[in-house]
Amino acid sequence: MKDAVELLPGAFYVPLTRLADARGSFVKTHAVSALARMGLRFELREEFYSVSHQDVIRGMHFQRPPHDHDKIVYCPQGRVLDVLLDLRRGAGFGRAMGVTLDAHDPAIIFIPRGVAHGFKALEDDTLMVYKTSSEHAPTHDAGIRWDSFGFDWKCAAPVMSERDRGHAALKDFDTPF
Repeated sequence: MKDAVELLPGAFYVPLTRLADARGSFVKTHAVSALARMGLRFELREEFYSVSHQDVIRGMHFQRPPHDHDKIVYCPQGRVLDVLLDLRRGAGFGRAMGVTLDAHDPAIIFIPRGVAHGFKALEDDTLMVYKTSSEHAPTHDAGIRWDSFGFDWKCAAPVMSERDRGHAALKDFDTPF
């Protein structure tokens, strides 16, 4: 793992090393020791992935305490505009940040508890992998409506689930973080 860039307090974009030769390529996406050198502890409890078409927006997702979690995401196929939204009390509340994840330029994003996550697929058949430090708890699953916090997704007609369209607006959200 190369030098990390802090996107929001405690949230990091970490470029990865890609080794390539005539056979293809190889990328290490997780190393406890590399995270520890950054001062991060992450214990994997669940891993899943999604495949999305271009202009699909998924988010902005998080879990409420006591099932809140740290999350690591990466894009091994395609490209996404990955978006973070700080839901933690304090001066950073409501601050959003977006960064492109591209399978050809591998990186992970470490997302701490209290930061909502979402993305827009920039290509068809985009694959996103998520690693979380707690298992999914449907009763604590939550989200913020994608268009309620002033972020420009650059997408006139997003493809979204009804669930994601129905999340509360940021202005109506009482943060537990």
